[in-house]
Amino acid sequence: MDSIDLLVNRSKVHPEWQTLLAKALHELDADYIKELTNDSGWLPGIDNLLAAFRRDLQGIKYILIGESPYPRKESANGIAFYDAAVGELWSANGLSKAVNRATSLRNILKTALLAEGLVTKNKEGKISQQRIANIDKSQLIKSMDQLFLNMHERGFLMLNATPVLHPHRKPAREATYWRPFLEKLLYLLAESLEQQATLILWGKIAESIEGLAASQHYRKLKCEHPYNISFIHNSLMLKLFARLKLLQK
Repeated sequence: MDSIDLLVNRSKVHPEWQTLLAKALHELDADYIKELTNDSGWLPGIDNLLAAFRRDLQGIKYILIGESPYPRKESANGIAFYDAAVGELWSANGLSKAVNRATSLRNILKTALLAEGLVTKNKEGKISQQRIANIDKSQLIKSMDQLFLNMHERGFLMLNATPVLHPHRKPAREATYWRPFLEKLLYLLAESLEQQATLILWGKIAESIEGLAASQHYRKLKCEHPYNISFIHNSLMLKLFARLKLLQK
């Protein structure tokens, strides 16, 4: 088994992706691929490197591109913004402790709550824990798994501009290794999808994807990384989240 087949098989990607991914992975530097297969010190690890592609190819409407994996082994699972260390979303006090510690996820959930009309801002323009605690959640999803199942069903493919977080290289540097892969992937995906998809670009590294020629085959929505509190008030994201209704069962 060659190195590319190894990466695809170890990540257990969906059969519909296997040929397409193999073509895109051939754009990576051969020495870089060898490094990945011989080194176990990077996240999310070889078994989760391509986990974003475990979903089917059909029905993809949105390609959400983040920056890099979470810097914690228990959180990084190869799917952008999916914090594997988070279980329950809510608590009696509002958002769960795990969500409150995960800044990006916390802001994503607050954006969804605001967009779906489930909560309002206080006089300071903030969304308080108490207001979230007061919401009737009987018809809402309860867990991180359910949130990303909803995203899957709404047609999301969720990957990072760099799928690798290396302990000795910054994400912006790591992303340069993956740009040829992303360029090829976006070309192949544009040819394979039945309808034009939308690139959702969160953060500066993700926004750099707009400079790839292949990105011209897609509609685009770009904004600041959800780590920034201004994400909650971004009109483009509020409009998108209002349409998606990600928190509904």
